[in-house]
Amino acid sequence: MSVEQPCYTLINVSSDTEPYNEMHLKSDLEKGDTQQKVEALKKIIRMILAGERLPAGFLMMIIRYVLPLPDHTAKKLLLIFWEIVPKTTPDGKLLQEMILVCDAYRKDLQHPNEFLRGSTLRFLCKLKEPELLEPLMPSIRACLEHRHSYVRRNAVLAIFTIYQNFEFLIPDAPELISNYLDGEQDMSCKRNAFLMLLHADQERALSYLSSCLDQVTSFGDILQLVIVELIYKVCHTNPSERSRFIRCIYNLLNSSSAAVRYEAAGTLITLSSAPTAIRAAASCYIDLIVKESDNNVKLIVLDKLVSLGEHPTYNRVLQDLVMDILRVLSSPDLEVRRKTLSLAMELVNSRNIEEMVLFLKKEVSKTIDSEQEDTGKYRQLLVRTLHSCSIKFPDVAATVIPVLIVYLTDSNELAASDVLVFIREAIQKFENLRPLIIEKLLESFRSIQSVKVHRAALWILGEYATSVPDIEAVIKEVSLALGEGSLIAAENRLKQGDVEENKLEPGNQTGPVVTTLVTSDGTYATQSAFNSVQTSSKEKRPPLRQYLVDGDFFIGASLSSTLTKLALRYSNLSTPEKSNRFDAQIMLIMSGIIHLGQSGLSTKPITNDDRDHILFCLRVISDRSQIITDIFTEYCRKALNDMLVAKEFEEVSYQKSKQKTGTKIQTDDPISFLQLETDKGGELGENVFETSLSQALIGGRLGGADAFGANKLNKVTQLTGLSDPVYSEAYVHVNQYDIVLDVLIVNQSNDTLQNCILELATLGDLKLVDKPQPVVLAPKDFCNIKANVKVSSTENGIIFGNIVYDLTGAISDRNVVVLDDIHIDIMDYIVPANCSDTEFMRMWAEFEWENKVTVNTTLTDLNEYLKHLIKSTNMKCLTPEKALSGQCGFMAANMYAKSIFGEDALANLSIEKPFNKPEAPVQGHIRIRAKSQGMALSLGDKINSSQKINQHIKIVSA
Repeated sequence: MSVEQPCYTLINVSSDTEPYNEMHLKSDLEKGDTQQKVEALKKIIRMILAGERLPAGFLMMIIRYVLPLPDHTAKKLLLIFWEIVPKTTPDGKLLQEMILVCDAYRKDLQHPNEFLRGSTLRFLCKLKEPELLEPLMPSIRACLEHRHSYVRRNAVLAIFTIYQNFEFLIPDAPELISNYLDGEQDMSCKRNAFLMLLHADQERALSYLSSCLDQVTSFGDILQLVIVELIYKVCHTNPSERSRFIRCIYNLLNSSSAAVRYEAAGTLITLSSAPTAIRAAASCYIDLIVKESDNNVKLIVLDKLVSLGEHPTYNRVLQDLVMDILRVLSSPDLEVRRKTLSLAMELVNSRNIEEMVLFLKKEVSKTIDSEQEDTGKYRQLLVRTLHSCSIKFPDVAATVIPVLIVYLTDSNELAASDVLVFIREAIQKFENLRPLIIEKLLESFRSIQSVKVHRAALWILGEYATSVPDIEAVIKEVSLALGEGSLIAAENRLKQGDVEENKLEPGNQTGPVVTTLVTSDGTYATQSAFNSVQTSSKEKRPPLRQYLVDGDFFIGASLSSTLTKLALRYSNLSTPEKSNRFDAQIMLIMSGIIHLGQSGLSTKPITNDDRDHILFCLRVISDRSQIITDIFTEYCRKALNDMLVAKEFEEVSYQKSKQKTGTKIQTDDPISFLQLETDKGGELGENVFETSLSQALIGGRLGGADAFGANKLNKVTQLTGLSDPVYSEAYVHVNQYDIVLDVLIVNQSNDTLQNCILELATLGDLKLVDKPQPVVLAPKDFCNIKANVKVSSTENGIIFGNIVYDLTGAISDRNVVVLDDIHIDIMDYIVPANCSDTEFMRMWAEFEWENKVTVNTTLTDLNEYLKHLIKSTNMKCLTPEKALSGQCGFMAANMYAKSIFGEDALANLSIEKPFNKPEAPVQGHIRIRAKSQGMALSLGDKINSSQKINQHIKIVSA
C-alpha cells in the first residue's frame, strides 16, 4: 500500500513464510474445499500487505469461488480483502468487478444472521468509494430497525461515517438518527446515536439531552461519558449555557462508573470556579483514589489534586479537605503515600494542623507492627512530614517530639537518622523545648542501636546541656553506656570469663549438665557438658563500649568533643573543687579510650586521627585557652545555625521557583473580548479535549513559544551530502518512550526513482517499530517518511541506514545512498532531581557501575566549569551555594539526576586550580555512578563531548 492510503487493519506477517506460488493459489481457489480456499485467501491478503500486486484474473476468481461461500471465517477474511485490495483502475475509475461485490454485500446486509449484518456494516465504515456505497443506502437504513442491538449500533456508526465523508448520500442523517434515538432503548445504540448528533448536529443533541436531563443518572456509563463531553463542548463554546447543564454534571459526580465521575469532576472544575463546585470535584477525586485499586489510577487522580492545589483560588477550598486527603494513606503503595503527604503539607494550615499531626502520629504507631515491605521507608516519610509540620507550626512541636524520640531506638537507621535531624533543628530553633528534648533524649540514649545516631545524639547533648543537672545527667548516661570502671579491666574480665553480670543469673549451675540425645539408629545416648565444646553467645556489652571494641573509635573522638564541651561549661557553673573532680573523671574516660585502642583488645586499633583528636581534647581541658574554649562553646552552635538558615533560604528559593508567575498585562496589550474569541484566552481557557489530543500526538510534552522554532531546527540532522542524487535530512522528535523520525527525501536527479525505500537499523536499546513503505519520486520531487523507534532505557543509541531505489529503464543493480548516523542524545531522557545527603551517600555505596572522567577543558574558573557541567548534563547540584562560594583553589560538588525510566545518576565533581597560575585551566575528574552500565557510560560520553565542544568554541572565538 502507498503511504497516502489510510490503514485500518494491522496483520502480523511472520518473516519465515514460504514464497507464494500462483498456480497453487489458483488451484486452491478453483478446486479446493472451504478450508483450502480460506488458506489461499489468507496468503493473498499477506501478499497484498507485503506490497505485491494481485495477479491478473485473481479478483474475478475470488468473486466466483470465495464470495458465495457461507463460511463465517471466509466472510471475515473477505472483509479484510476488500478493504485492502485496489478498487479502481490506474485512471481512478471504479473496477467493473466491484459491482458484483456491491451486490454481494447488499445481500449480506439483508442476511438473517445478525453477526454477518453487523460485521458488514462495520466494513462499510471503512469504504471511501461513494459509487460502492450508494446502492447500499436503503439496506443500511433498514438495518436501523433490526431486532438485534449489534446490528442497530453498527448501522448508526455506518450512517455517521458515510454522513461525515459523503453527506450527499444521506443528507437527512441527523433527522433520521434523532428520530431513531427517541425510540431506542439499548444503551450502546443510544450512545452511538448521541455521539453522531454531538458531532453532526449539536442542536438536536442538546434538544434530546434537555428532554431527558432528569434521567441521565440512570443511563449507562458509555452514554454518560458522551453527555459529559457534549456539555463541556457546548458550555465552552457558549458559556451562558452553563447554568442550564451544571446541575447535570453535579448529578454525574455520583455515577456508579469511576470513569464518568472522573470526567464529570474535571468538567465541573473547568466550567465553574465556585467553592462548592471545587469542593465537590475534589471530594469526588479523593473518593476515586481511596476506592480504586489500580495504583496508576491513584497517581493520575492525585496529580489532578496537586494541580488543583497549585491554583491560588482552589488552594483555599482544598485546605478544608486535608483530613479527607489523608485517607489516601491507606494505600500500600509508597509513591502514592509520598505524593499524598507532600500535597497535605502544601495545604495544611493553623486550623487543621493539630488534627493532621494526631492522624500522622497514629500512622507512625501503626508502622511498628506492620510487616509490609516498605514499612521502614513509609515511617521515614511520616517522620519527615511531622518534622516539616513542627517547623512550619511550632505550637505542635511539643506534642510531636516525645512521640518521635521513641523511634531513635528503631532498628531502621533511616527513620532514626531523620528523627535526629528533626531534633537537632527543633532544639536550635525552640529554646523553650530544650529541657524536654534533653530529658527524652537521655531516656532513649542507651536503647539507640546505630552508631551514627549515637554520634549525633552525643553532639546534641554536648551542645545543649547547659545546666549543672543536665550536664551531670549526661555524664551519668555516658558512664552507663561505657560500663563501670576501666575499659581495659572490664574487657580483660570478659576475656577470662569472669563476668560479674552473669554471677547472679538464675540457673547458673557449676556441675556437669547431662543431655539425652537420640542417635540416627533410634537408640538413646547421653552427653556430658564436660566432654562437649561449649559455644558461648557473644557477650553483652554496654553500647558505647561495644562500638569501641568493634574498632569504631570515631565514636570515641565524638564522645571526647562532647565531654570537653561539658567540662568547659561545668567549670563556669560550679566550684573549683567540683570542677576539678569533673575534669578528672572526663580525662579518665578519654585516656581509657586511647588505652583500649592501643591494647589490642579491640577488633581494630585506634586510628591516628582519632587518637590525635582525643589527645587534643585532653589538652583543651588542661590548658583552657580562651580562643579554643570559644570554638567549643560558641562557634559549633553558630555553625549549625548558619547551616539551618542556608537550608531554609534554599527551601524558600525552591518554593518560589515552583510558584507560577502571575500574568503581567502591559498598557498596550490588546483586549480580549469573549464574544469575539472563544478558544484561547476565553473565559474557560483552552478546550481540554483538544489540548489532551494535541498532548497525545506530541508525546505529552507541550513546548513553549519556541516549540516549533529554533529548537526544532537544532534537532534536524543532515543524512546525505548536497551533491548526492538523493538528498535527505531527518527531524528527531523525542517523546517519552519513543522517537519519531520525520525524514525528508528529495530527488535531486532528472530520473524517476522507483521503489525508493528508507532502510533503517538501530544500535543500543532502540527498536524500530515499523518498516517504512516504498515510495515513487518524480524528478525534483520530495516526500516525507515517518519512522517510529521505541526506547527502553537511558542509553546512547545510534540509528543508521541507507536509501535504496531503482531507476526507470535501468538494467543495473539497485542504487544505494548510505545515510549518516543519527545519534540519540541521552539528555532528552534525563531531568534534574533532588535528594538528601543521606540518600545520596546510600545510593553512592549501593551503585556498582562507576565511570571516572578526567576534566579536559580550557575554562579557568571553577564555578564557571561547574555551571557548564550542570547545563550540559541536565543534573542538579546538591551542594549548597554557600559551600561553593569563595576561592580556595579546590571545589567538590555532588550532582544528581533521574531518567524518565526511573534510573538514578550520581556524580561527584573534584576539581582544582593553582593559585599562582591565574590562566591555568581547571584540572580534576568527575566520578559518575549509576545502577546500569549504560547510564554511567552514556553520561561520561556526554561530558567528554561537551568538553570538546567547549574547547572548539574557545578556539574559534580566539
